[in-house]
Amino acid sequence: MSELLIKTIRDLSEGIKNKKISSVELVNFYLDRIRKYDVEFNSYLTVNEDCMKGSDTSKQSQNKSLLFGIPAGIKDVIATKDIRLTGGSKILENYISPYDATVVGKLNEVGYVLLGKHNCDEFAQGSSNENSGYGPVKNPWDKSRVPGGTSGGSATAVAAGFCHYALGTDTGGSIRQPASYCGVVGLKPTYGRVSRYGLMSMTSSFDQCGVLSRRVEDAKEVLRVIEGEDTLDATSAQAPEMEDKLETLKGVRVGVPKEYFTDGLNEGVKKIIESAIGKFEELGASIVEVSLPNFQYALATYYITMFAEISSNMARYDGVRYGISQVDNKGLGDLEDLYRANRALLGEEVKRRIMLGTYVLSSGYYDAYYGKAQQVRDLIIGDFRKVFDNVDVLAGPVAPTPAFGIGEHLSDPLAMYLEDVYTVPVNLAGLPALSVPAGFVSGLPVGLHLIGKWWEDDKLLEIARMYEIATEYYKQRPKL
Repeated sequence: MSELLIKTIRDLSEGIKNKKISSVELVNFYLDRIRKYDVEFNSYLTVNEDCMKGSDTSKQSQNKSLLFGIPAGIKDVIATKDIRLTGGSKILENYISPYDATVVGKLNEVGYVLLGKHNCDEFAQGSSNENSGYGPVKNPWDKSRVPGGTSGGSATAVAAGFCHYALGTDTGGSIRQPASYCGVVGLKPTYGRVSRYGLMSMTSSFDQCGVLSRRVEDAKEVLRVIEGEDTLDATSAQAPEMEDKLETLKGVRVGVPKEYFTDGLNEGVKKIIESAIGKFEELGASIVEVSLPNFQYALATYYITMFAEISSNMARYDGVRYGISQVDNKGLGDLEDLYRANRALLGEEVKRRIMLGTYVLSSGYYDAYYGKAQQVRDLIIGDFRKVFDNVDVLAGPVAPTPAFGIGEHLSDPLAMYLEDVYTVPVNLAGLPALSVPAGFVSGLPVGLHLIGKWWEDDKLLEIARMYEIATEYYKQRPKL
């Protein structure tokens, strides 16, 4: 049944409808793979062994959604009712969510099957999935390497065949970077296109729920279900109608920012991206060199803003409602003891970000750091507006290197942060973007980064789909 791993959601849905395969068989196929292999990769924090309990697979004929009966995994920062929600942190080790995130509720409505919750960097803070309180996730192409972060568990699960698709979150590249490292498709929608209600807030002005899948077409099908305005999220909005499928790339203008091809970009990655851009030209697209003059300031702008918002959002984890709340039973004398006991459970990276965020928001430093970062953010958005007057999408690398070794950057936070240099500008501007497999460097996958105009996620996906069909990298998968 391994051929199921490269089938599209549409293929599987038709198979279920025509009774060539049942949802139960599909679920058992994935659960068997999880039991057999995931002990090596650590992609799941919670496996939902009773995922078919209460489901009615006879309703397929009445349900028009292609997602009916298709097994999926969810990153463990997204709330799923009555299932453990840890955020990858020991503070929430035994926390059971009392409600569903909006995106999960929408999937429930169309009859999806939840296989379990995926491992991730603690509270979605990191770039490698090494910061989880439950141990690192390993890359399915090379177990000595990271899968990327923070949705590394989701990317590994999709690449290794432990679910058919997954929901992740992307704050500064946390879907696209692991998708690139693991050789799968990773979609970060336009900010506001998908509700954030029920996502653990990390950086509220950047966070966005998205999709990891093996095929671009599948990401589009999942987006179609989870998108839309939500009264529980004031930043959400109704997306415009999706366009019809593209038949050709003739007339499409692909912008290539010259700032993306400077020092720091791995030579092997550079060659793959240049080859991918050449493929677009072969397919009839026009290639246009463009400039993003403020690109050099994006990483600093992102991290200052992100640190500030983290310091605010993390204040809720004080032990009163979440974490160690039984003060007397723990022998804790007062409120300060309660705070100390809970914050001691946090990992080093989360502590670092809280402290830096508190610093940049503090009296005397606010204007110099956070205030200035907001001004530069506006300049970066302006750069994108200007280039999108002349092109349909931008193309470039997702990350400067292929997946790096486990432990390689842990002692050097700056080197870790530099892995986000190409992805964070997209979050600063709220643009849609995705990673699509584009080749290999020394046996490690490399993704092509495609960035679209605001609310033109559909066109972005169609352009990526045309590239995917022409290259067929989706057929290659790791040998477990």
